[in-house]
Amino acid sequence: MLNTHETNKNMAKSSEETKEKIYRIIKENPEGLTIQEVAKKAGVSRITASIYIHELLGEGKITQRKIGAYRILFPKEKVIEEVKMKELVEKLKKKS
Repeated sequence: MLNTHETNKNMAKSSEETKEKIYRIIKENPEGLTIQEVAKKAGVSRITASIYIHELLGEGKITQRKIGAYRILFPKEKVIEEVKMKELVEKLKKKS
């Protein structure tokens, strides 16, 4: 039988694994996902997904954009690439 300390340790490990799974799902879908889509792919409730998404947002690992009524989640690298691409396009327009 597990003692309370071991149970808490296992729960923390499980929580971290779920959070990493959610992060991996978002990274593997750079076109963006809604919270509902992330929850479905991760096999967790929308509320559970929201908790870990909030943590990932706070850690700066992901970002979100509001598009219409939806919040779309993106890996941070994707946003950085898009900003660089827009800057490059603007520079090229100025040279033309």
